[in-house]
Amino acid sequence: MQSSSRVQQLYGRWTALLNRLQEDPKVAQVMNSRIGQYLSSHPFVALSVMLFSAMAALPFGLFLSFALVTLIMAAVGFVFFEAFLLFVGGVTLLCVLSGIGVFSVVVAVFINVVYTTSSSLLSCYNTRQAERSQSEEKDGGDDTSAETQ
Repeated sequence: MQSSSRVQQLYGRWTALLNRLQEDPKVAQVMNSRIGQYLSSHPFVALSVMLFSAMAALPFGLFLSFALVTLIMAAVGFVFFEAFLLFVGGVTLLCVLSGIGVFSVVVAVFINVVYTTSSSLLSCYNTRQAERSQSEEKDGGDDTSAETQ
């Protein structure tokens, strides 16, 4: 007897819950549509749709979570990868520019050394040539003057 009264209490709660659910304005709006009327007249199809929706919610939610996490990770990975590429490019540019600077300084020093050395050598050579010409003119000028006398 006690179990039948529990079943009746459970049935009463279930009926009250369904009545409250049907009185909800959103549910009433769906139930007044063609789909709601069709599902109301075909309870097996309604149960199938409800079970499919309930069972598909978890895989669909997992897929959406996976897609969202993948999208976020791809965006974050893209940002980090771009930052890494920019860092590598910047370091490479810095190294190349430093190498060009060092090369320019070495070439400039080499050219200055060659210029200074060659100008000093040419200056010495010109000075010696001038001294030789002057000494030859003195020696040669005396010889020509002695021959003419």
